Amino acid sequence: MSSTGVTAPLVPELADEGDALKRIQAPLKDLLEAVTEEMTASIWHDAPLVAQMGSHLMTMRGKMFRPTLVLHCAGISGKARPEAVTFAAAVELIHLATLVHDDAVDHSVLRRGMPTLNSLFSHQLSVIMGDFLYSIALSKLVSLGDIDVLRTLTHASTEMTIGEMRQLSLADSLSFNEDEYYELIRSKTATLMSAACEVGALAGAEEHRAALSSYGSALGMAFQIADDLIDYTEDEETTGKPSGLDLREHKVTLPLIAALRVMTPPERAKVDALFGSDEPSDESIREVIRITTVNGGLEYARERGSVYAAEAREALAGLPDTVARRALLDSISYVMERHA
Repeated sequence: MSSTGVTAPLVPELADEGDALKRIQAPLKDLLEAVTEEMTASIWHDAPLVAQMGSHLMTMRGKMFRPTLVLHCAGISGKARPEAVTFAAAVELIHLATLVHDDAVDHSVLRRGMPTLNSLFSHQLSVIMGDFLYSIALSKLVSLGDIDVLRTLTHASTEMTIGEMRQLSLADSLSFNEDEYYELIRSKTATLMSAACEVGALAGAEEHRAALSSYGSALGMAFQIADDLIDYTEDEETTGKPSGLDLREHKVTLPLIAALRVMTPPERAKVDALFGSDEPSDESIREVIRITTVNGGLEYARERGSVYAAEAREALAGLPDTVARRALLDSISYVMERHA
């Protein structure tokens, strides 16, 4: 992707995360537009309901971070293939499918400040639309006949599904331990980021396939830990979703896991009360966030996220010093410093 002419090093630490991502994506502007166009064309259908749902999804799509990883990994050696755009579109369609399914399972009404598909239509239709997105993504890969890419993304899809089933099958959320947490976020988040980087390598830097896959896996772990921290530190105005949403949905993440090990019995009783309530109050959520914070849960999670960020940097150590590699390095800073 160095053919864009962008040669200035990307700034490793930026105060504004929006500016950070814009600079990371700047060398890919035309290619990301092509990815968006391909996604839009892929999910268009003459069935009015499918077209309506697809149009809403494209309106509320995210920051295109995973396609960005695909394209930069493809360009790290300066020989990206045109198929990288299709690979990036397939990765983002799979990501969209997981979000649609997650929102339906959780009965979420907002994502990124916009109504979810299931809140506008129905949970049943949302699940089916998610299946449609998976099918379209895999069909695009089949049409290219690249078995390695197809194998990588189908494996990632399987792992994500198993991860979701593991989470839903938890009988006692508060017994969820740190090792189980890492296993869960590896399957639900890191697997797809690793696959995104790996298929990017397959589109232009196959000699770096293993290193880029490892980078994506570590980046995905750091990404999810940062995401779980956001739930404790940011408000709805910033994130587009209610503060403490994970606690409201009785989800146990790393900050609480760490704090549970050292909190006092009275503090633990307040946590138990929240998880025993079908509809926790805002006050009880604020109190558990406070308890988690004073018991070092947020600090511990930040430290663990930094460990994975260091692993991601190490994975890039032997790669060519190109615009793409610098963008991948800056993506680590973006992941650790983002607010939503």
